[in-house]
Amino acid sequence: MIRQAKGKTPRRPPPKKPSNNQKDPVGVYCRVRPLGAEDVECCIEVISNTTIQLHAPDGLKANRNGEFKETQYSFKKVFGIKTTQGELFEDVAKPLVEDIIHCKNGLLFTYGVTGSGKTYTMTGSPGQGGLLPRSLDMIFNSIGPYQAKRYVFKPDDKNGMEVQNQVDALLDRQKRDSQTTVPKTPTTRRIDPEFADMISPEEACKADGVDEDSSYSVFVSYIEIYNNYIYDLLEETPIDPIKPKWNGAGTPLRNNTEFIPPQSKILREDQNHNMYVAGCTEVEVKSTEEAFEVFWRGQKKRRIANTQLNRESSRSHSVFIIKLAQAPLDADGDNVLQDKNQVNVSQLCLVDLAGSERTSRTRAEGSRLREAGNINQSLMTLRTCIEVLRENQMCGTNKMVPYRDSKVTHLFKNYFDGEGKVRMVVCVNPKADDYEETLLVMRFAEMTQEVEVARPVDRPICGFAAGRRQRNQAFKEELTRRLEECGGPVDESPTVLNQLLQSFPPLPPCVISGPNDDVTLPRLIEALEKRHKIRHMMIEEYNKTAKMLKSVLQEQDSNLLSKENFIQEQRGKLGEKEKMIQNQKNEIDRLEKKSKMLEYKIDILQKTTNIYEEDKRSLQQELESREQRLQREMSEKRRVETRMQGIVTDAKLKWEKECERRVNAKQLEMQNKLWVKDEKLKQLKAIVTEGKTENRQPQRPSRENDKVPAKRSASPSPVPTGPPVRPLHRRSHSAGGERWVDHKPTTNVDLDTVLQPNIPNAIKVNAPNEKALSKCDKYVLTHQEVASDGEIQTKLIKGEVFKTRGGGQAVQFTDIETLKQENPVASSRKRRSSGTGPDGETMEGDWTDVETRCSVALEMRAGSNLGPGYQHHGYPKRRKP
Repeated sequence: MIRQAKGKTPRRPPPKKPSNNQKDPVGVYCRVRPLGAEDVECCIEVISNTTIQLHAPDGLKANRNGEFKETQYSFKKVFGIKTTQGELFEDVAKPLVEDIIHCKNGLLFTYGVTGSGKTYTMTGSPGQGGLLPRSLDMIFNSIGPYQAKRYVFKPDDKNGMEVQNQVDALLDRQKRDSQTTVPKTPTTRRIDPEFADMISPEEACKADGVDEDSSYSVFVSYIEIYNNYIYDLLEETPIDPIKPKWNGAGTPLRNNTEFIPPQSKILREDQNHNMYVAGCTEVEVKSTEEAFEVFWRGQKKRRIANTQLNRESSRSHSVFIIKLAQAPLDADGDNVLQDKNQVNVSQLCLVDLAGSERTSRTRAEGSRLREAGNINQSLMTLRTCIEVLRENQMCGTNKMVPYRDSKVTHLFKNYFDGEGKVRMVVCVNPKADDYEETLLVMRFAEMTQEVEVARPVDRPICGFAAGRRQRNQAFKEELTRRLEECGGPVDESPTVLNQLLQSFPPLPPCVISGPNDDVTLPRLIEALEKRHKIRHMMIEEYNKTAKMLKSVLQEQDSNLLSKENFIQEQRGKLGEKEKMIQNQKNEIDRLEKKSKMLEYKIDILQKTTNIYEEDKRSLQQELESREQRLQREMSEKRRVETRMQGIVTDAKLKWEKECERRVNAKQLEMQNKLWVKDEKLKQLKAIVTEGKTENRQPQRPSRENDKVPAKRSASPSPVPTGPPVRPLHRRSHSAGGERWVDHKPTTNVDLDTVLQPNIPNAIKVNAPNEKALSKCDKYVLTHQEVASDGEIQTKLIKGEVFKTRGGGQAVQFTDIETLKQENPVASSRKRRSSGTGPDGETMEGDWTDVETRCSVALEMRAGSNLGPGYQHHGYPKRRKP
């Protein structure tokens, strides 16, 4: 069988409460106690009745390098050192007492550093009663004539109140009177001198607008929250003389019968989702003295607990709860209406919070340190709840308020949810030693003022006619007056029966003188008959008067009912008007919020528009700058295109000239080949003809014949056709008498070679012109180009200058010399000879090493295949024989 897990009991939905959009901020007041006799330096100054200013002590300024400055804090009202307890009560607690009488809840707590005057503000001293005794006195002064008899109202142990009938209430009163431990009427007992004369009769006050058609009863309870546990200070613990008792330190108590620590209580939630202390003792009191005696009994028990358990009273929170139960009278105005739903219970909680202090300053250890930690934790939870409430209200968030983290906040969470007014009295000590703690208290108080609590709504009342108690009292007084009028003037007697008996005629003497006395009895019978007639007359008069009074009362009741109906009708109309006004107010608030939201959106849109306008202007400026830059680039492009077109045209002309030159060179090369062949044929013919010469004597060959035949210059001979050309010549090293035109373009690169072309008596030009050519007969062009191996080689293109038939100057190129630089280390740049050694291995040529190359002469020969008719030839240096 599968067993299903037991689910949680579903939470009951909360009862519908009357909606109220009106909210009031938490009322925070500040009270400054006088400076002690041993204190010298003061750190608090009262600026006005709503502002105080904190001054950092001189020592603290020196230690913190002047970090703390003078700060001001504002409150609803500030009470200086000369403020009396009565003035404080008038402004702070009196409105809360008036609310509790009119079925509204209230919460008042004191907060501050240890020794700042919290307990004195709440309790007071003989002759200077605090907020608590003055609140009790005002309540009983207001409801004194309208209090119900004891035990008519009875707590139901579920934070509710029941109404008992007269019989049950009488039995409970008899049971109470039979107990010897319960004192008798409060007026007959002896007043404790510790709380006697708390309030002088001159300072007594009472509330206005008390409902006279209701009955009231006051219940008080007194609890203590210590180390986050709740204890009932009014609970009567039975004494066990056998079982030893132990305190919190683990040691037995000094007197086993003196004190038994009470059991901790738990918090529960009633049917209206209000928190209450389950099992807490609620004592019904009928006077201020009795209520304050109950409070003082709890105070004594608290002192005994502190003494036995070795703890301080400032380490715990004390809560004194005043409950006021009220119910309407019935239609006759004699008894309380027996309807639990018509019972209204309002309460006023007076809380004396524990002192806020730093453990580092108090130097607490052990259990004291744990106590201080729990107190600081509960106060920190209170601050956290206030911060979350303020953030939810100001920022529109919906964060969960951590009420359950502490018993104090969990107990009073309903007040912050709109169940009543909340007020706080911040007590401060102006001495300089408490400056840092006071600064934290001021910050918390300033933050608390920003929290708003929903305003409590008025509770509905019963539908009976008002003034029932007064009508019943008036009826009794009228009946007494009518009875007095019927019997004439009578002496004052304690009862109406004596007045009626005295209204009859006096009886004659009843002593019979003898058996023949016929006068006494007839006289007595006549007197009795007169009395009987008077009695019948009085009965008839009484019935007539009663009927007349009944008719008058019925008429008055009918008039009153008609008036009440009219009033109810007017109230209904007024309620409709108020609802209409409230709806209009809500609509106005909604429209105002919408208007503010639209204004806010308009501001945002205006700011956005301004930002976009600025962006537009910046983009326009950037666009203009880019257009200008584009125009400059376009003009530069056109300029570059024009320049490139010129360069292309120049290059085209240059290559056309180069092609023409190469064609001419090729033609010249072919002509030179034909000329060489002709010369060879001529030489062969000369040799043949020379062999046929007869009788020729052989001659010794000269030394010159042993020489290596001279090579022809690489410069080709001019073509026979065309204008006359000068004969070919070999490279001359002694041409100092000739003038040269040295043409060196500006694009040439200077080389750091040993061999440099140096032509003396030359005219150096960057571009040839006719003037320079007319003065010289030789022309040389220095040309540089990159060889196939990546090195730069320099060519000296030489030519002869001659005059043309038209009178101009022309150059005919005849020779080319080449200057090339190579790296002897790099193996890839050496040229190897195609010859082979004796073993058939390839060997390097002799001219490939650097020394040989530096000693050879460079010549060009026509008919080479390395270029346009040009080739390098190296000859070894001629050595002396």
